[in-house]
Amino acid sequence: MLAVFVNAVVVLLGGVLGTAFGRFLNEKLTKAAMAGIALCVVYIGISGAMKGQNILITIAAMATGAILGTLADIDGAVTHLGDKAQELTRDRFGKVAEGFVTASLLFCVGAMAVTGSLDAGLKGDYATLFAKSALDFVAAIMLASTLGLGVALSCVMVFLYQGAIALLAQVIAPVLSPFMVAEMTAAGSLIIVALGLNMLEVTKIKVADLLPAILIAPVIAFVVELF
Repeated sequence: MLAVFVNAVVVLLGGVLGTAFGRFLNEKLTKAAMAGIALCVVYIGISGAMKGQNILITIAAMATGAILGTLADIDGAVTHLGDKAQELTRDRFGKVAEGFVTASLLFCVGAMAVTGSLDAGLKGDYATLFAKSALDFVAAIMLASTLGLGVALSCVMVFLYQGAIALLAQVIAPVLSPFMVAEMTAAGSLIIVALGLNMLEVTKIKVADLLPAILIAPVIAFVVELF
């Protein structure tokens, strides 16, 4: 759990530093920075999506995940948490709700979050999560410079999500084959692409409603492997 704790702490620190730095940016500079960050998010998502090995699995997982997520209104629940944080800070620290949701998804949805947490829980190998922590620290500073303190608050989601995977690693790891991880990565990465497009204001996708696809993709992959 040490690496999980470190990852959460660096997100918190990066978010605080970015929030402080963002106060020196005017609206024009903020929009320019956001556009650059959003393009990087899209690039990260596309790079990860290319790791998928079966496009039909990705299509089925994304479609089914979107339906289940919409029925459960996951996006509404996540947004509600962000809105509560926004109320507590009384709008003094930027777009708290948007920052919380965006950063939580970006830091939690991805191959490094899953494989790093599994390595930490199974083998006590913290290398992947430490590398992710370094990347998340820089990303948190950049995101928080435009979205504010909500990015720092996403450290709670990072700790809970990765901590749960690390604690359940003994149960999860034996089930996950490289093929299943690849399909999970592809689905998660497409969600990151959607997140980037929203940041660019090209789309208004309810990204959190797509999250069940990350769980559905490896299940479908498991069935495919059986046959």
